[in-house]
Amino acid sequence: MNKNKIIYILVGLLLLLGIFGVFYKRFDLTSEKRYTLSDATVKTLESIKKPVVIEVYLDGDFPASFKQLQNETKFLLDEFRKINPKIDYKFRDPIAEKIPMDILQAMGMQPSMLPDIKDGKITNIVMYPYAAIKYEDYGFAIPLIIQQTGIDSSEQLNKSIESLEYNFASNIKAMTEEHKKNIGFLVNQDELGKQEFTSFVEMALENYNVGPIIPENKTELSLADIPKLRQMDALVIAKPRKAFTTNEKVILDQYIMNGGKSLWMLDAVNAEMDTLFRSKKIMAYPVDMNLTDMMFSYGVRVNPGLVKDMKQSALIRLVTGEVAGNPQFTNLMWPYFPLGISQNQNAITKNINPVKFEFPTSIDTLSRKNTKFNVLFESSGHTITKSIPNYVSLSEMVKMDSIGAMEQASTPKIFAVSLEGKFQSAYATRSEKNGFPNFKNQSSNNKMIVIADGDIARNQTVKGQAMPLGFDYLTQQRYGNEQFLRNALDYLLDDSNLMALRNRNIEMRLLDKARVDAERQKWQWTNLLLPLGILGVLGALFFWLRKKQFS
Repeated sequence: MNKNKIIYILVGLLLLLGIFGVFYKRFDLTSEKRYTLSDATVKTLESIKKPVVIEVYLDGDFPASFKQLQNETKFLLDEFRKINPKIDYKFRDPIAEKIPMDILQAMGMQPSMLPDIKDGKITNIVMYPYAAIKYEDYGFAIPLIIQQTGIDSSEQLNKSIESLEYNFASNIKAMTEEHKKNIGFLVNQDELGKQEFTSFVEMALENYNVGPIIPENKTELSLADIPKLRQMDALVIAKPRKAFTTNEKVILDQYIMNGGKSLWMLDAVNAEMDTLFRSKKIMAYPVDMNLTDMMFSYGVRVNPGLVKDMKQSALIRLVTGEVAGNPQFTNLMWPYFPLGISQNQNAITKNINPVKFEFPTSIDTLSRKNTKFNVLFESSGHTITKSIPNYVSLSEMVKMDSIGAMEQASTPKIFAVSLEGKFQSAYATRSEKNGFPNFKNQSSNNKMIVIADGDIARNQTVKGQAMPLGFDYLTQQRYGNEQFLRNALDYLLDDSNLMALRNRNIEMRLLDKARVDAERQKWQWTNLLLPLGILGVLGALFFWLRKKQFS
């Protein structure tokens, strides 16, 4: 047997083995590596030791756009199963299976109503675009469609496909991790109360262990609290209203120097909407938390001037008239409640609804060696800053186009910023360091987020019931506060770099719908007749060759 025959036989065997699935290899030729799992995802999947079952409620008769989402989800889960056979999945049609709606809603699934146009008739299709992940005795549902206002359906679908890998990988990681990260929230500086902070805690408990940090001496943080702080991977400081003492700042500084992550939500101005609704006019005055020197050393300065955004602001509901003794309500833009709208490709803020800020001030970032700053949210180009102390009145809404006393037009102001790198201790050159054991002058690589608004994590309460974080009961508006803070915690505690997947961009190569409609019949006939024509030509050619050979 010569060498060429051996090569042909080997190639044939390889092809047969590939056809029968003995081995498998896929080549991703897309520029954005659309069909390649990230290293962080692969590492997460390989760490799973027990079976994970994923039920995707995305089966049935629905528009072609959702068929694309179905296909992308199926492909992704196929890749997951190839990495780890302990991951299994199945697609379900809750409508065909007649699963009761109350059971689906108890799992956190809300129905979507989709208009479908066929032959000039409009029908509504009910579907549940969710996936339920089950691991041991636990399970929860994740949405497959991102909820973001201000975008059309095709863009929403594209963003949903971009988010698939992160949504599945991050939730699987959170569910299967043997040891969850610990988050502590400070309870000593008159922070947000229990009812105001309920929704934030419930959100954080989905993926982390969460608990309060209460000083041992019931007065202030001391050396006795250090063991408890060291157990916390991240610390949340939500709207403190009592100034920190120097001893407390040294302890918090050393918590950061020793690798502790921190999420600061700070009010530099005292201005409350409840009081304004009652009195129509309030005096806004500065609040000194005694954190200026500490934040300055990290490269951040929180300014005590109110920011008014005249272009992108949230709504408030006011009585604007009366008919037959009944008050008439109207939703009006309130410039002291600016909206944070992501203007850059940041993993924390991408693909979320606008975030509502209430009486925020501004943040300045200062150049620091070995520290990287990322602006998360800032105001629009139509910004006004208001010096304080000063009056804030509801009547300012009728003067939206004018600049009042002690106000001035300004460039966009930063509301939230993330810091990453090596932080310099605020007490490296001060005598207070002598009272702290094993004092560190500089941290290793660390992360921090500073937000110039303490109310960003405050949920509304109605009749003693905590509303979802970011939901405005009066205007019925849903803002992205919960998703933003969830992403902020994930960013701070993400050791595997899964958050980078949120920055993934997938180019959707869609057909021209107008051309498809105009040339529909042409391509239908082409698809029908062209294969038949090719078969006819090949048949005639084969007949001619056969006749020529045997005639």
